[in-house]
Amino acid sequence: MIKLIAYPLTLIYAFFFFLTLIVFHPIQWFCFNVLGYKAHKVSVICLQFWIMRCLNILGTRFSFHNPHDITTNQSLIIVANHQSMYDISPLMWYMRKHHPKFISKKELGKGIPSVSYNLRHGGSVLIDRRKPFESITAIESFAHRVAKNNWAAVIFPEGTRSRSGKPKPFKTKGLISLINHMPNALVVPISINNSWKTMRYGKFPMGLGAHISFKVHEPIPVNSSAPMTLIKQIEQTIIKDIHYDE
Repeated sequence: MIKLIAYPLTLIYAFFFFLTLIVFHPIQWFCFNVLGYKAHKVSVICLQFWIMRCLNILGTRFSFHNPHDITTNQSLIIVANHQSMYDISPLMWYMRKHHPKFISKKELGKGIPSVSYNLRHGGSVLIDRRKPFESITAIESFAHRVAKNNWAAVIFPEGTRSRSGKPKPFKTKGLISLINHMPNALVVPISINNSWKTMRYGKFPMGLGAHISFKVHEPIPVNSSAPMTLIKQIEQTIIKDIHYDE
């Protein structure tokens, strides 16, 4: 019965979701080309707010637990598990004061209104997974840019989304590159739960009533330990607060 209800609600959601992307695309263009970075950032953050409101149509709820007073005067490396594309808007909205920028696959850099434009012009980096050397070089340049501006680099080290909530092993190359080129940053581990439930039936219909939760763990200075030791600590911290059925 719930799945049957999901069909019409998904159509309504899709209409408002794509309408939101189309409306914000020219707004982003104007802000970026006429008003500058600060205005463009505001337009992007507003876009994330409305994407979340679109998800409310499906009964999706969000909770973001962040008990830490994280400085805005220092660059961050935000490390999180990855369950669906709907991890991204809440991270951007709730961490907005830190200017989150993403490491994304290059395919997302074209063809998607608003989203592709922001990935190309908003400070994120697009990488080609088939070209690992070029990807690492691009991440290094990205790390320097983020560190210089005291922004937050967001990385999902699993590489691909977990479709059941069960965490995948971390791939370390991209994260090591960020750690090595952002020596004064703070690492902020975040555990994400239940985002995968928005896609429990696949792309159509979408899942109803998902309660997507985010838990921000205590920040860790990048220089507190050796890179591989630090990565293991981050991975264990994130995984211990991920809940899934075997």
